[in-house]
Amino acid sequence: MRTAVTAGALAVGATGLAAGSLYVVQGGEASGGSAKNAALAGDTARGRASQPPGGGGPDGGAGAAAARLVRQLGARTSGAYLDASGRPVVTVTNAADAAMVRAAGVTPRMSVRSPETLRGITKTLRRTMAVPGTGWTVDPATSRVVMWTDGTVTGTRLAAVHRMAARMGPAVRMVRVPGRLSTLARGADAIFGQGVRCSLGFNVKRGQESFFLTAGHCGNVVKNWTADQQGAQALGTTVTSSFPGNDFALVRSEDGAAGEGEVNLFNGQTRDITQAGDAVVGQRVTRSGSTSGAHSGQVTAVDATVNFPEGTVTGMIQTTVCAEPGDSGGPLFAGTTALGLTSGGSGDCQSGGVTFFQPVTEPLQELGVDVF
Repeated sequence: MRTAVTAGALAVGATGLAAGSLYVVQGGEASGGSAKNAALAGDTARGRASQPPGGGGPDGGAGAAAARLVRQLGARTSGAYLDASGRPVVTVTNAADAAMVRAAGVTPRMSVRSPETLRGITKTLRRTMAVPGTGWTVDPATSRVVMWTDGTVTGTRLAAVHRMAARMGPAVRMVRVPGRLSTLARGADAIFGQGVRCSLGFNVKRGQESFFLTAGHCGNVVKNWTADQQGAQALGTTVTSSFPGNDFALVRSEDGAAGEGEVNLFNGQTRDITQAGDAVVGQRVTRSGSTSGAHSGQVTAVDATVNFPEGTVTGMIQTTVCAEPGDSGGPLFAGTTALGLTSGGSGDCQSGGVTFFQPVTEPLQELGVDVF
């Protein structure tokens, strides 16, 4: 039986992540890198005692309440976040909305800048700023747009980005991301095809049909997926793939290959995923991947835009969770709630980094599928 990411189901490790170049692992590299991947998995397993294996426990409920209010308020809010004590906060623009948020048991906070102003800035950036290694998001806690550049943005390109930010005034804050942003291919339980290795995300269903989700930059290049590098254990066939713009792919499971909703925690345990939801800034989350195992961190932004060399992806979840090449397509979750699919970022699990995720609710709604 294959689960979303089953513990110890596959002997070959996988890698996957970053926001600059596409880390597609070719067949020749996969075999030679398996020993390194196994060593990395062992290191993370030994160091996992200090990490919450499921991640996000109480934050799951708090985040869900805030996310529901954000959907209800629509254009009248710049978003929500969890404060330092873990309490959900929703930004508002008027007293009536503040009363509604308070009645729902959530703390309202008046926005310093209007949501319309902040959205206007991000729309301008999407129209005029396509430099690879850059990105931006609205920070609801400060009512500012945060723009970032990675280590590849230098010289005249860096100067141009800073000039653009300066024209936006104090509503924009610039930050530098160490290393190189790039997409990742591989992760969670390894999946293989056309000489490429990627990662299985969540098992999903449509009626009696079984599918699984993975990264779109993987689905773009692979039609037929297997559970082994030799191609003997068929897993499924890519039905649709979306990248850039989004980063998700839907794969129809082969008869007998469909699994259940567990996610591999790479410590001999799994986490059953029972529902899907939207991430909230400040929420504690966990990402699982077979290159680096299960690691936890916090959501630092939602609706982020990332300019990969392969194209621009919008609506992303930004986190402090580390990841490494090969973790692409792997699951992001809080408690038993599915949140996203690993897309890209920078750094590694030795020094830390920034990781971006495709929100899982978008492909679920667009493709008409549900988590197990």
